[in-house]
Amino acid sequence: MKKSRLFIGITFLVLFTSLVMYNFSGSIGSYVNFEQAEDRSGYRSYVIGTWVADMPHGFNMESRTFNFHMMDESGDIRRVVFNNAKPSNFEDADQLVVKGTMQNGVFYSDDMLVKCPSKYNDAQPAELTVAES
Repeated sequence: MKKSRLFIGITFLVLFTSLVMYNFSGSIGSYVNFEQAEDRSGYRSYVIGTWVADMPHGFNMESRTFNFHMMDESGDIRRVVFNNAKPSNFEDADQLVVKGTMQNGVFYSDDMLVKCPSKYNDAQPAELTVAES
């Protein structure tokens, strides 16, 4: 009786671990530029870049997506289709990280990280005064 319980326990543990690893592997992506994301078509990628303000952008009511153009760190500009509304601090962003997949030269993003300038970067250190006794 104890051997069968041990076998069931080990089998359950192996199945559970396999399920966790399978689900976790789907969320793993790599930081690449647009060209590398094109080569990895169908796989989740993370692309770091900046918004190109002088190119067409806006929210598409029919598809319910926010469309804009982004330049990656190697200077390649591609259209990004973000599957959500425009983040409120989008125009203030120093850098964007879009997460998704590249299909036919367009990056389809389901998540975006907007990196804004820190309010502490320009702050001057306070002068310390020592009280004399």
